[in-house]
Amino acid sequence: MNLRKILSHKLTWLVAGLLLLAAAALAWQQSRTPTAERFRTQAVERGELTQLASANGTLNPVTLVNVGTQVSGTVKKWYADFNAQVKEGQKLLELDPALLEAQVRQSEASLANARSQLKLAEANAARARELFKLEYISRQEFDVATQSLEAARAQVAQVSALAQKDRTNLAYSVIRSPVSGVVVSREVDVGQTVAASFQTPTLFKIAQDLTKMQINSSYAEADIGSLKEGQQATFRVDAFPNRTFRGTVRQVRLNPTTVQNVVTYDVVIAVDNPELILMPGMTAYVNILVAQRKEALLVPNAALRFRPADAKPAQRPQGGGKPGEGKRENKEGRGQGGTVYVLADGQPKAVKIQLGITDNRLTEVTGGELKEGDQVIIEDRQTPAKGNNTGGPTGPRLF
Repeated sequence: MNLRKILSHKLTWLVAGLLLLAAAALAWQQSRTPTAERFRTQAVERGELTQLASANGTLNPVTLVNVGTQVSGTVKKWYADFNAQVKEGQKLLELDPALLEAQVRQSEASLANARSQLKLAEANAARARELFKLEYISRQEFDVATQSLEAARAQVAQVSALAQKDRTNLAYSVIRSPVSGVVVSREVDVGQTVAASFQTPTLFKIAQDLTKMQINSSYAEADIGSLKEGQQATFRVDAFPNRTFRGTVRQVRLNPTTVQNVVTYDVVIAVDNPELILMPGMTAYVNILVAQRKEALLVPNAALRFRPADAKPAQRPQGGGKPGEGKRENKEGRGQGGTVYVLADGQPKAVKIQLGITDNRLTEVTGGELKEGDQVIIEDRQTPAKGNNTGGPTGPRLF
């Protein structure tokens, strides 16, 4: 038992010694590494910068009409299929009219009976009028004949309306296109029964004009403040990965959508499709041009994230913001402050700057002591990657 304890103590001291030797070797190696090789730097340059707001969306026709039916029945025949070009008023589908035709004949028979009753009531009323003038009948009998005539007339009007309704329903057994366009979807087939009792069933979907389409995209509330009508947008689709399409923001809708506490807004982008290569339902990867600068002083975002290993955690900025919180550019173009590091006598030196727009790779410098050509530190090769970010990023929020 004592032998095991002795071996355990010796093994512990041996491991501790090896760790100390490794730490000493690392410190010795760092002391031999030149400063120029330790820090990786990048020059501050001037150039053009574009800030984009990105989201995914779905391509849809501007006008998509769902063609339904107002009467129930069995599909007898259809006249338009998928991708068919149709004109307004063109026959699309026909329901079996047998029951509707029988209903029309029944209502017409009821109308004929009501008209015959009306003729009898008119004759009785005329006879009662003559007899009343000769004082052969009482006033009460004359009023009864007059009321019977009015009731017969009302009955004819009522049955006539019912007959008109049945004839209209018979006409509805033939489904016609309400607009000119292309059939995107046919939802029924011959022999299928459609019921219009509670909700109008959809038989066809017709896109009125596929040369004019729109993208319905969802943007986060953090981006919606920079979006407005008329802004230019570009997008790509999986069907044509090497081609960029263009559009224009047509509407920023006010109705929010909240899913798991994430608020988004629907942004509608108008798209021209003269070649008819963009199809309904395609996923579009949209970029909206929010801001653009020419000859801007640009600093890499990696420099904004860099912190020396011995740097203190970032302090809370004035104005109640949170450490590392993304900037919000005001009307004068002055954004939130940031910090980058340059080499001075072989050691990192902090330089305060004012930040403008960003494209997630480079950020505009709108103020501060940094100038074109300065070398900013973007990496410490001797510090683990997470050490470079001590204190959190102070640059613009990265999307």
